[in-house]
Amino acid sequence: MKRHQYKPLSEAEIQRIDQATMKVLSSTGFEVHEDEAFELFSRVAESVDTEKRIVRLSEKRIREIISSAPGELTLFSRDGKNDCRLGSGEVYFGTGGTALNMLDYPEGLCRPAVLKDLENIARVVDKMDNVHLFLLPTYPNETPIDKVDISRFYTGLKFTAKHVMGGVYTGEGINSVIRMAEELAGGKDQLRKRPFLSMITCGISPLRLDSKYGRFMMQIAKEGIPLAVPAEPLCGATSPMSLAGTLVIQNCDALINVMLTQLVNPGTPVIYGCVSTSTDQRNLGYLGGPVESGMINAATAQMTQYYGIPYYATAGISDSKTLDAQCGYESAINNLLVGMAGADFIHDAAGLMEFAMTVSLEKLVIDNEILGYAKRAIRGIEVNDETLALKDIQKIGPGGNFLTSRHTRKFMRKEHYAPTLSNRDQRSQWEAGGRVSVDERAHEIVKSILEGEAEIYLKDSVFKEKIVV
Repeated sequence: MKRHQYKPLSEAEIQRIDQATMKVLSSTGFEVHEDEAFELFSRVAESVDTEKRIVRLSEKRIREIISSAPGELTLFSRDGKNDCRLGSGEVYFGTGGTALNMLDYPEGLCRPAVLKDLENIARVVDKMDNVHLFLLPTYPNETPIDKVDISRFYTGLKFTAKHVMGGVYTGEGINSVIRMAEELAGGKDQLRKRPFLSMITCGISPLRLDSKYGRFMMQIAKEGIPLAVPAEPLCGATSPMSLAGTLVIQNCDALINVMLTQLVNPGTPVIYGCVSTSTDQRNLGYLGGPVESGMINAATAQMTQYYGIPYYATAGISDSKTLDAQCGYESAINNLLVGMAGADFIHDAAGLMEFAMTVSLEKLVIDNEILGYAKRAIRGIEVNDETLALKDIQKIGPGGNFLTSRHTRKFMRKEHYAPTLSNRDQRSQWEAGGRVSVDERAHEIVKSILEGEAEIYLKDSVFKEKIVV
């Protein structure tokens, strides 16, 4: 299995970014605004500015702290069919968010997302073969803030058996979700052995650990629940305009988060995260689909491989507002770039559009097809005695054909990706079938899933009385 085929950085450039990172963290330092976190960093710091809340760590100390982060971890599915072994060399794809809106088909109208939308997305994701993990992609606008965490995780766990990951909004919500998962797993120890959910806490760029998410980060680390700690520096806004400069800030910010989890609880199953991208210089607006985002996230894959820490990458967002060609090519290019760089887990890979503000069920199905193509490219070309097919070539000889060859029958499905959405009919067949477009076909698939009987993975009687939605 060939991986890591796209390498935007040379080995020398990886080391230069690493050394620049160490210099920034040891000389410029970083702000820590959570009191307990500041105390933890102060104990190991080279120097501390208590007035400005700035901490500086030596290179030796940084490497010591991050070395306790596990090099591999598994995000388990509840049925065992979609376990994601991060750090194994495999590449996994998932949804992402948290988007505020849904795009309704065929009207193309954007509206605020509600909890029912999350249910529908989970049901579709559950049937998508190339989407391995369900990262809760929408925010239920009608749900009270103190019920958002439990309501979102409950809905995800109810309607898919795939691993459920999500951002969090309150400390009480974090506790409620973990206690619910422990009860579902059969106990605290059972959940830690096979964690079927994980959480996300984002840092603040550049070079700052804020109070709220610093506190959440420590709370989850103390529980020993898998935790993704992404940073989101934006070129020309919260990081330098140059991609190399942004990679330095990205690396600093993510390592700050990784270090906090290890200071709180050495061995915490932490996932280094990157949501870095560029900005529209006309208005400094966030961009989800530029090719530079794919390049930054691919380069960050090389950095995480250098440190030996599992990686949560970003690709697949389109900035299009409708299901058009832009919506496809932006998602395809970046998913392919980051996947071929060997990122462990790529979030936002399916369903997101309009600067990550909107989810489309039809785009989710289309992206599932894109990911099938990407996975085939990531697998590469296997060259051995059997695939070289010399015996067949010699047997069939000049002017022959391989249509009835046993070798053809063996490799026709194994070697070639068979799309489930793309149309490969002749024009006459396509016209006779009603000239159905890709988005129309995607909608048919969505409709068939949602009109069918929902598979339920969580009994209402067990938990529903504990939440208000």
